[in-house]
Amino acid sequence: MLRSRGIPCGGLPAVLAWVAWGLIVAVQVVLGAAPDAPAPAPSGAEAAASGTKPAGSVYRLAERVGLLAPNAATAQLQVGDPNEHPLMPALRWARSGLAGVEKIADYSANLVSRERVEGKLGEQEFFLAKIRHKPFSVYLRFDAPTSLKGQEVLFVDGANEGKMWAHGVGVQRTLFKTVSLRPDGPIAMHGQRYPLTEIGLLNLTHRLIEVGEQDIKYGECEVKFFKGAKINDRVCTCTQVIHPVPRRNFLFHLARVFVDDELNLPIRYESYDWPKKEGDAPELLEEYTYLNIKLNNGFTDKDFDVHNPQYHFP
Repeated sequence: MLRSRGIPCGGLPAVLAWVAWGLIVAVQVVLGAAPDAPAPAPSGAEAAASGTKPAGSVYRLAERVGLLAPNAATAQLQVGDPNEHPLMPALRWARSGLAGVEKIADYSANLVSRERVEGKLGEQEFFLAKIRHKPFSVYLRFDAPTSLKGQEVLFVDGANEGKMWAHGVGVQRTLFKTVSLRPDGPIAMHGQRYPLTEIGLLNLTHRLIEVGEQDIKYGECEVKFFKGAKINDRVCTCTQVIHPVPRRNFLFHLARVFVDDELNLPIRYESYDWPKKEGDAPELLEEYTYLNIKLNNGFTDKDFDVHNPQYHFP
């Protein structure tokens, strides 16, 4: 994944910063993961995700989509030529799976995110997400933490002059109601590594390919594959990539991608920075997990309309 662009925050009242706190890519997050040390390498049921869900949340099992061929696809992750770069099996999987992800019209998910921005690790954030691929559209409702619960964000490519709609809760909702913001502007990017326009499984797959194609140009890359890893009882194949030595051309020290064996979709991504000094644990950079995925819901423009009576845009 790409590092934060470091867009400065300024030029608008700081009190507006609430409007997009917690927007994410992505991507992507295992519940309750240790913030500053990578979890042990996944192994069977021991890799099951654990943690605390927001009160009242129900995480259903993901639904299978018939257009994907999961068993054959995830099998590619462990088939490699000893003379090729160790990342090639994962890169082949991402390239071959891209067309399948593109065929998905829309999906909903419970999304959990955690990011380190400007050296500070934020707390876990929980969302309900609706995403449509054409035109690219996003609806997010914040479910946790409590300070953000009830905030909503909506974006439709080609609408609202390229801006997203957002509203806060409590006093902010009363004072500012619904506001329009550039997704990559200083207010929307406050506390974020990526703009809202980079969210989703398709964008994540594109990023995995992009980073993989860069990494295969270099050595110093250790890759392992783990079958039977679990994310909330979803059986996955985990690809773990380690760059032992920090180099300018590498974006992380350790990264893991969890591919759902049934859906053939990357449902979790996590990455860690190199230890600051010898003996220190690697620091979490970012983690994103898609739970309770439901594919091809038949979303319409109404699902991405601030006037939808099911939403609460003032």
